[in-house]
Amino acid sequence: MKCNSGENDYSKTSHKNIPKYELDNEWPQLPKTFPFSQVSAVGVDSSQNIFILQRTGGEWLDTLPDSLISSNTIFLLDKETGKVLNSWGADLFIMPHGLTVDEKNNVWITDVALNEVFKFSHNGELLLKLGEAKIAGNDSAHFNLPTDVAIAHDGSFYVSDGYGNSRIIKFSKEGNYLFEWGKKGTGHGQFNIPHCISLDSHGNVFVADRENNRIQEFDMNGSFLKEWKNNQAKVLYSLAVDKTDNIFAVDEIYIKDSLPKGDDIIQLDSGLNLITRFGRSDSSGDTSALFHDIAVSKGGNIYVANILGHKVQKFKLVSTR
Repeated sequence: MKCNSGENDYSKTSHKNIPKYELDNEWPQLPKTFPFSQVSAVGVDSSQNIFILQRTGGEWLDTLPDSLISSNTIFLLDKETGKVLNSWGADLFIMPHGLTVDEKNNVWITDVALNEVFKFSHNGELLLKLGEAKIAGNDSAHFNLPTDVAIAHDGSFYVSDGYGNSRIIKFSKEGNYLFEWGKKGTGHGQFNIPHCISLDSHGNVFVADRENNRIQEFDMNGSFLKEWKNNQAKVLYSLAVDKTDNIFAVDEIYIKDSLPKGDDIIQLDSGLNLITRFGRSDSSGDTSALFHDIAVSKGGNIYVANILGHKVQKFKLVSTR
């Protein structure tokens, strides 16, 4: 099944109750000396506090670096003030990419330079590690620049093995390889950089197929269900599924493939029908931003990792109109 909602723009949404969001300029409250760098990912824990993952002092430019980042890379920010509650992650990563917080408050990280996937406790104790450091591969024991992790209710999990392999891999809760699907291409079940992955309440798998500029939905066994094609930009970076199974995504437009023109935050319902989009489309966004990742709290607030702006931003749900 193919959803045609990607043909719609903000003015053509069929939803009657359209939520409205505003940028919260008072969040986060951090000192000017806070070492903001490339913020690559964001997540929400069970207390609705916000994890951010950043490459403190590290930059992904033309080539990947080779040495571990010596400063903390993971910060837990207070949901109300944005002040730092905890930080850790020094000497663990070279080029951290994705962050996911599971139902038990464990924190999952992917590192594209190490070709590894990590599971930590809420306070940073290493619980599980998959892959072989700095060794790329396409078998059941190796990754090639993995991008993200999504965790099912039973503890099993999916890894988007994204830049190098264009596949989704499912593992048992113990970390044992179960199965995989996907290869590079534009067809159903094919990917051109599966950049982010998220699950709904039924266990269906949603993939931000970045360079194909679409969202693909699969069942828990990897069978294709439907897609939403974004016709407003060239790439679709990330997505998140909230408690009501609404899907939130971020896209990006470049001028001449280098100069940013701004992002949209896109909200879809569980059928992948457009609810709203804002940012670049309604001139409320920052044209110098690049939203690399997105997360949504239980209260409906949206958090984005602005990797180009070296910051995390909060959009408050203020009304439904």
